[in-house]
Formats: sequence, C-alpha cells, structure tokens
Amino acid sequence: MRNIILFDNKENRENLLPLTFTRPVADIRVGIETFTEKWQRIFPDAEISHLTVEYLRRKFVPKYTSDTLFIVGHVIPDDAFVEAVSSLALRHAIVKDGMLLAYRGDKAGFDAACLGYRDSSTEWDKELLSVNFNYDIFMLNDTALALDYRRIVAGRESQPVSDSNIIIGDRYFPDGTPRLFLEEGAKMEGAIVNLTEGPVYIGKDAEVMEGACIRAPFAGCTHSVVNMGAKVYGATTLGPYCKVGGEVNNVVFIGYSNKAHDGFLGNAVIGEWCNIGGGTTASNLKNDYGEIKLWNYPQARFVRTGLQFCGLIMGDHTKLGVNTMINTATVLGVGVNIHGTGFPRNFVPSFSEGGSSGFVDVSLTKFFTIAERMMARRNKVLSEDDKEMFKSIYSIADNYK
Repeated sequence: MRNIILFDNKENRENLLPLTFTRPVADIRVGIETFTEKWQRIFPDAEISHLTVEYLRRKFVPKYTSDTLFIVGHVIPDDAFVEAVSSLALRHAIVKDGMLLAYRGDKAGFDAACLGYRDSSTEWDKELLSVNFNYDIFMLNDTALALDYRRIVAGRESQPVSDSNIIIGDRYFPDGTPRLFLEEGAKMEGAIVNLTEGPVYIGKDAEVMEGACIRAPFAGCTHSVVNMGAKVYGATTLGPYCKVGGEVNNVVFIGYSNKAHDGFLGNAVIGEWCNIGGGTTASNLKNDYGEIKLWNYPQARFVRTGLQFCGLIMGDHTKLGVNTMINTATVLGVGVNIHGTGFPRNFVPSFSEGGSSGFVDVSLTKFFTIAERMMARRNKVLSEDDKEMFKSIYSIADNYK
C-alpha cells in the first residue's frame, strides 16, 4: 500500500487563511473534490494523511513510513503532475523555483529536502495549477471542476435524466463523455440546465428542485440541494450537504453551509457550517470598477489582487443575518456573527459579533453552543479534537486583527 502525506507549504497556508485556520490546505475544495479526495481517487489503495501546523495535528495526524510520498497540498493534480509524482524515485524530489512540490522517502529525508538538502531533484518546468491565495479557489474552479468531472465519470453511466427538465446544448462531449451526470439517488425535476459551457455533476442523493436554472460548469456534491427558482451560474460548486437559493455566480461552498434564500453571492468561497440569511447580498464589483484589494492575513493589510471581481471569503462557522449587506471583497474569519443594518467593514477577525456599528468578542462557550446546535441538524458532533482546535484558534485570533 502506498503511503501519502499531503503537506502544507507555510507561506501558501497563511495566504489561504481564514480557510486554513480549521483544516490542512489539502482539505480545501476546488472543483468537485477536495485536494485530498482528488489524490485518493488517483491512488485508491493509498493511505493518505496530512502534515500541517502543530495545533491541527491532534485532528489531522501524519502517518510516516520509510517510503512515504510527500506531496504539497495546494497543487491541482493534472495528468502531467500525476505522472511525475507516480514515477518519483526513492529519495528524489520535485521542485519549482526553490519550492518543494513532492518528495519520496522517510521523514528525515523530507525535512532535509524542505531545507534544500536533496539527494536528487527535478525542476518542474511545466504549467502548475496551484491555489496560492484564497481567491484562486473560485478563479480556478472551472479548470478543477473539468478535471475532477473527467476522473469521476470515466467509464460510468449516469442515472436517467427526467424528461421534465429542459436541457440546453449537446448532451455529450466529442469523445462521448456525457456532459450531464446524475449519481445514484440524485433528483432533478423541472429544472433548466445549460450545458454549452461545460459539465454538470449532480452527486449522490443531491436534489435540484423545480424551476432552478443552472449554467455549466456546476457541481452539486452529496446531499446538496438547489432550491426552487434558484439561479446558478458557473463555475459553482456546492459541497456536501450545502443548500442554495437565490442567485449565485462562481461560488465554492466547501461543505455543510446554507444560502437557502434570495440574495446574491458571486466570486466567493464559503467555508463549512456557515449560514447566509435570507435577502443577504454580497457585492463582487466596486462601483468604480477598480482593482480589488483583499485582506491578507500574513501581511495584516489589504493587498492588491489584480482582480476586478471578488465577493466574500468566509471562514468556518460564520453566520450572516437576514438582509445583511456585504461590501466587495470582504473577508470574515472563523466564528463570526454579523447582524443589523449597514455595511460591516471589509475584514472581520475570528470570534467577533456585531455589524456596522461595531463588534464585540464571542466567547468560546457561546461559540461551542451555536456550533453544536448547527452540527446536530446534520447529525454531526463537535468532537473534543474540534474543541481543542478552536481553543487554539481562539488563542491566536488576536494575532490576526
């Protein structure tokens, strides 16, 4: 059995905050699957673990052997990178511009390789699909979704598509691969689906309700729901157990989060266990059409992105009350609760509650109570490992204000 460890690059992990406060980089979803799920599909018999910051290792325990394949967590695996990693020789590394991408060997050899001491290495000179900043998640979602879709549906047949749906565009790619794929238990009735710009994937036991309009590329993962009359533009991904209504455009929901009602969300990334109240709208374009500046955690300031469109980056367990108004390019940390009238500021630190009139700290006791209530609705439990993780995040939250 192949042993794989997906490791965090320190600089990359910090640029992906607040999403990486609560998970290794490889557990971020881009496309249909997380990076971890992508590699598990590529190497179905492998045992995969993570090497991340110390406070996350109680929940995400790395498992070492004398012959471990270490792969950096933020690279989207295309065919060229998979081939290079698969053929990597023992004590050999793949690097790009001084950054370690992959290494095969034991922990001591990996540690040495991280410091630049490598028995043998290959410089990566091909295109590298990598998520370096949190906005890359929605920027690269189109490409990642297409790659995931091909791997997931290869050699398989979709469940039948009901005649009650209106399907626009060719149902098959030129090579015969279906553009629309429904997994077992998926339900879709009375929807309008436009396939002209890519594939549409409806996961196991997911549902697309009547009157929903979907433009590809789109993925609804296991038990996700697109509500009646929703307008969904690609490239959008609903992670497991997510529910969406209203209008969304190029949004990635990592999992277990809801935007069930009217309102707009575009060019955004939503963490797990988030809830967006009815009528809430997040701007994704400045009134002057200018370049987006987005809060960057390691630099503790707003940084130019080169983007014109960017909406909301939302950490885990964050909530937005009904009719909340969110400015263009807003970053919300972990455990934030926003309510009231007016626009809150463009960056809100973790464990904060309030709105345009100001914020107060949220105690861990209150945070745990709310988290446990929400997770119970999906028959999930806030574990002791989870609580220890959040205690650690709480203790460092002031460092990121």
